[in-house]
Amino acid sequence: MSGPREACGLFGLWGDPDAAAKTYYGLFALQHRGQESAGIASTDGERVVRHRGMGTLPKVFSNRADLRKLKNPVAIGHVRYSTTGQSQLVNAQPLAANTQHGTFLVTHNGNLTNGAALRQSFEEKGSIFQTTSDSEVILHLLASAEGSSDPLERVLAMCRQLEGAFSLLILTPKAMFAVRDPQGFRPLWLGRGEGGAVAFASETPAFDLTRIEHVRELEPGTVTMVTDAGTSEHRFADARPAHCVFEHVYFARPDGTLFGDPVWRARKAMGRALAREHPIEADVVVAIPDSGNAAAMGYSEESGIQLEQGFIRNHYVGRTFIQPDPSERSLHADLKLNVVRWAVEGKRVVVIDDSVVRGTTARRRCAYLRAAGAREVHLRISCPPIRNPCFYGVDFQSKGELLAADHSLEEIREKLGVDSVGYLSVEGMLGVLSRPAESYCTACWTGDYPVRIPEGMSKKSCGEMLPLIEG
Repeated sequence: MSGPREACGLFGLWGDPDAAAKTYYGLFALQHRGQESAGIASTDGERVVRHRGMGTLPKVFSNRADLRKLKNPVAIGHVRYSTTGQSQLVNAQPLAANTQHGTFLVTHNGNLTNGAALRQSFEEKGSIFQTTSDSEVILHLLASAEGSSDPLERVLAMCRQLEGAFSLLILTPKAMFAVRDPQGFRPLWLGRGEGGAVAFASETPAFDLTRIEHVRELEPGTVTMVTDAGTSEHRFADARPAHCVFEHVYFARPDGTLFGDPVWRARKAMGRALAREHPIEADVVVAIPDSGNAAAMGYSEESGIQLEQGFIRNHYVGRTFIQPDPSERSLHADLKLNVVRWAVEGKRVVVIDDSVVRGTTARRRCAYLRAAGAREVHLRISCPPIRNPCFYGVDFQSKGELLAADHSLEEIREKLGVDSVGYLSVEGMLGVLSRPAESYCTACWTGDYPVRIPEGMSKKSCGEMLPLIEG
C-alpha cells in the first residue's frame, strides 16, 4: 500500500498575461497535495500547449523554456498523487483529447466510484483508453455526449453521469470550466486576480502566493464557466454536502481555509477536544510535525501541560506517505524526524499525532522517544480510529491495511509500544467544525458512505500499459 495519499491539487487562471507562470506558483503552494507528477496546459484562444512530467514541479519544469512556451493568458495545472491508476507519465495531468466537438483538457481531484463501470461500458463499445486513471472516462464522456455541440452543455451532461468525488478544471480554447461534485468531497475555490482575472484553486494558500483575492468556495453540484464574455454558474445536481474531514485533520495546509473553517483553528480545537476526552498526567506535550503541531498546541493549552518541541523535522524530506515502496517509506521516516533528547529525557511525554493508518510510522516515532529516555509515552491522536477504506480520493485501500480495522484499543496500544493511547471521538471532531455534522463525510471512521460504493469495487490499478511518447 502506498497510502495515505490524497488525490491531487488543481490551479487555473483565466485572463492574466502571466497565467502559466502564476499557475506554476499556485501549484507550488499545492505541492503537498501531489508529488508524483505535474503538468500545465495553456491556450491563447486558438492553440493549446501542454507540458507535463513525472516528479515535483521543479523537476518537471527544470528547463525554463518549458514554462516559457506555455505563456498564454489562460492556463490550468495539476499536481498528482495516484489513488487510481499507476504512477507513470500517461496518467500525468492535464489529460487531453481532440474530439469532433473540439479540444478538451481535464484535471481531476478525487475518485470516481463509477469510473470502472463507465470505462467498461466504453471499452465494450470499442473505445480505446490511453491511461490507467479513472479520470480518462471524463474525456470519453465529453467526447460522446449526445445532443448539443456547445461545450457547456457537454460538460453538464458529463457531470450528470459521474458518481463519487470530482473537483475538476476543464479547459477548451474558448472556455474554462470548474466543477464540484454534489457532495463537495474535495475543496475548490474561486478567486479574483488583477484586471478581472478569474482563478480556481484547491486551497487558498495558492491564491496567497499569486496575490489573488479569495472569493468563495464553489458550490457543490455546480459548473462555473469562464469565457471572454464573463463568468457564470450552472447547477447540474442538488447539493448534498459531505465534505472530507480528513482534509482538516491532515491534508490541507494549516494556513488555508476550507469548508468554512480555518485549518489551523480547526486542528487546534481538535487538540483541545482531545485533551478533554483523554486527559493524562504528564510532564510535556510534543507534536509529530508538521500536521500535529496545531493539535499539540491545543492539547497543551487545554491540559495545562507544557508544550515542547520534541522532534526536529528535516524539511528537505517530503511527506513519507508519498513513497510507494515500504522500505523507502521507512527510510524516509527515519530521515524526516529526530528527537530532541533534552526535551523528553526522564519525562512523561504526551505525543500528539494527527492520525494513525497502518501504525508503522507511529510505532517507530514512539520508539524514538523511548530511546531518547522518555519515562512514559502516551499517544494521543486528533481524529478517530481509521477503520474503513476511502473511495473518494484518499488512498486507504482496504481494511486489511488499517491498524484500527480489526484491533481493539488495547491491542493498538501494545502494537504501538506506548503506555496509553487515546483517539478523538467522531463527535468531538465534528463538534469543533462550524457546519452541521451531517455536512461531512466520516466514512473512513464510521463506515457510513454518502455515495454508494459498487460491490467489489477496488482502487487497484487497471493494469500495466506502455507509456506514450510526448514531445
